[in-house]
Amino acid sequence: MIMLLLFLFLLVIGLPLAFCLLIAGLSYFLVADSLPMAVAVQRLVASSQSFPLLAVPFFILAGHIMNHSGITQRLIAFSNLLVAWIAGGLAHVTIILSALMGGVSGSAIADAAMQARILGTPMQDSGLGKGFSAAIITISALITACIPPSIGLILYGFVGNVSIGKLFIAGIVPGILLTLTLMLTVFFQVKKHYPGQSEDQKRPNLKQVLVSMNDCKWALLFPVILIVTIRFGIFTPSEAGAFAVVYAAIIGFWCYRELTVSSLFNSLKSSIDDIGMIMLIILSAGVVGYVVAYQQLPVSLAQAVSDLTSQPLLVLTLCLLLLLFIGMLMEGTVIVLLLTPILVPVVQSVGIDPVHFGVLMMIVVTFGGTTPPVGIAMYSVCNIMNCPTDEYVKAAWPFYAAVLGLIGLMAVFPSVVLFLPELIY
Repeated sequence: MIMLLLFLFLLVIGLPLAFCLLIAGLSYFLVADSLPMAVAVQRLVASSQSFPLLAVPFFILAGHIMNHSGITQRLIAFSNLLVAWIAGGLAHVTIILSALMGGVSGSAIADAAMQARILGTPMQDSGLGKGFSAAIITISALITACIPPSIGLILYGFVGNVSIGKLFIAGIVPGILLTLTLMLTVFFQVKKHYPGQSEDQKRPNLKQVLVSMNDCKWALLFPVILIVTIRFGIFTPSEAGAFAVVYAAIIGFWCYRELTVSSLFNSLKSSIDDIGMIMLIILSAGVVGYVVAYQQLPVSLAQAVSDLTSQPLLVLTLCLLLLLFIGMLMEGTVIVLLLTPILVPVVQSVGIDPVHFGVLMMIVVTFGGTTPPVGIAMYSVCNIMNCPTDEYVKAAWPFYAAVLGLIGLMAVFPSVVLFLPELIY
């Protein structure tokens, strides 16, 4: 209890998340007589000694290199050609781009910030409202939470001892469903609130689509190569991350000829900042996670839930509601690292597949980042676009309802998530 209260206090006063976790974790060792401080130091180091964890820095670096190699610009052009002719224009472009970028950036916040800088002003110039533009840019970034290579799914698989390959494959159908759901919501909202916003482009013909697809074929091939190599045991997820770095560099230098030595060093510098932040959070969470395991909290919670109900759907609903509430207050990476070792035994105890739960968990905690009061993705986009929060929330609620409805559908029908990994594996 002291550890939890201290963590919340430090978070409220604005201390960085990693230090909130580390100080809160160390406080337990200072108070408890049964555990020496040396154990905390050992757990801090041991948290970094994991081969699967190498996938995180590799994919982060690959994403930065791809952003400097011309891939992003080609994906934007391809997305624009495919859907800009539909009512809503660039709002559909940002959704399709999020689906395509899921295999490149792997980060919802990075995807939302990038699209806000590139598409925010053009969307408003096309006649869409500032709040509507900010809302669809932010919420469409949810797609990157499940489209491989999602950093969150890698961390969930690492902490929960769940197959990362299965998680990647299981995320494909939910990612497609999220894309279609958001596009339908945009279509009806534009028809209702922006009836004068007409289609500003003609529908592309097959030749135009094939030419544009050929121009960005190397980017489109990346997630396919990723899934195939992991499924057939050619690469582990960590090795796939290393391959992604080499792949991005080769495409940038020799295929598109837009990656330079200078931009490569800029990619490395940006990656170091991101990796350092994430790794410090992971190491600090390792100390807290050890305390949680030492106190047998997962066992106690699983027993409490079993005493309350043994209905899998009810247990899953309670867990998702808990994640939704916490996701509104904390950053998604921290939630995954802290709650995965607690909740996975709980859902497994009532027969819920951890792959099914993992995909839903990532969508829900990422969804929390798009909502008040502490939505990091929401505030990032609103700050970039100078959009008031109340205007954002007013425009976002239909998208919230659509996403929550889809999450409910996938919770009730696990086969929507699981049929593809069961088919392939």
